[in-house]
Parts: sequence; structure tokens; C-alpha cells
Amino acid sequence: MKALRFEDDTLRLSEVAVPEGAGEALVRVRVAGICNTDIEIVRGYAGFQGTLGHEFVGVVERAPGDASLEGKRVVGEINAGCGLCELCRAGDPRHCPRRTVLGIVGRDGAFAEYLQLPASNLVPVPDEVSDERAVFTEPLAAACGIVERIRIEEGMSVAVVGDGKLGLLCAQALKAMTGARVTLVGKHQSKLNIAARRGVETLTVAETARSLERAFDVAVEASGSEAGFETALKL
Repeated sequence: MKALRFEDDTLRLSEVAVPEGAGEALVRVRVAGICNTDIEIVRGYAGFQGTLGHEFVGVVERAPGDASLEGKRVVGEINAGCGLCELCRAGDPRHCPRRTVLGIVGRDGAFAEYLQLPASNLVPVPDEVSDERAVFTEPLAAACGIVERIRIEEGMSVAVVGDGKLGLLCAQALKAMTGARVTLVGKHQSKLNIAARRGVETLTVAETARSLERAFDVAVEASGSEAGFETALKL
């Protein structure tokens, strides 16, 4: 099969074997999304070597232990825990210290014709949801995960710093899930306009520098940049 791999500081399209064995599900990839993390890996982030990609929609070709998944269109949890540690036994393999992460840590990813994940990581996609929408499941899940880590209530003020894909998803998800007053902070007016059309308040980074220090109850850093982190701390 063909796979887009990053090896020896080089990104190349390679012919590799179809994954098999290991008691995991085999998924034929239909759509894969490009994340900024993929770009950062090519720049040296995480020291990853192998097939890139962690946002995907695919069809299950083989599912040892759960034949009901075979033939179904799915998305997947990208973290695969060891199954033995305290966190895995407590039902939190996403934070297993020995986990592999699809296309990021120790596991070939979705920029290929096929990928492997534990069957328990796979979630069927409803028929009415298109591939082009479903491929946003992984970054949207990251946005929804914010409320697992911190309590955000109606009436609170939340700043989301960074107007890329993740920032846009975080702002919309937090507004929909919490009823908080959410403001997206970014540098690109065209991207801020996308959020504004969906009812999210917006500010440019320049506007926040004037008079908004400590103006928010919660700040979410979604830019992945040092400057964004500094802005979030200030807000």
C-alpha cells in the first residue's frame, strides 16, 4: 500500500506492507485530515518516524473481537493504552504513560491506504454525517475535552487564543456546551469572521494588548505558539 512517511528527516510517499496481526482492527482509510501537529512533526516535533496522520474516516475491514464493526464507517480515538497500568485499568488509556498515538508516537498513522487501531478505539459514523464532516471528529473531541479538565459555567467569560482550525472548533464547542461568553482571539480577520458568523465574539491580538489584561475567567491556548501562550496567560 502507499503511505506518506517521515523518515530520516525526509517526507516521502512509500510502498509499505498492509498492517496485519497484533489483534487489532484493520481500517481502510477514506479521508484523512491534515493537522498542524503533522506539520510540526516534519519540523522535528516529538521525534516521530513513520506514517503521519491522525484525523481520519475509514471502513473497518477486519475487527478481531468485534465483528459487528466490520464493514462500518468509523472514526477513532488516537491514543492506544497499554491496558495494564493504573490509568488504563481506571478507564483512561488516553493518558497511559506507555500509550502509542496514531501518527504521533510509536504507531503508523492515517496518511496511508490502511491503518490499525484497537477495535475498542473505533466509533461508527452515523449515515447522515459525511466523511468531510466526520473527519473533524478528532480535533472536535480535543475541543470538547476542555470541559473534562476545567469547570466552565454559563455566564463565565472565556478567551480562546488562536484562530486556526482548533481555535475555531474550541470557540464554537465551548459556546454550545457551556453557555459561557466565548471570545476568539486571533491575528487573521478572515478567520475571525468565520467565528463571528457563528455567534462567537472576536478580538484581534492587537485589541487585547490595549486594555484586557486579566479580563477573562478562563483562557484556552489553541495557537501552539509561544506568543499565544503569553497572550493566554495575560488574559
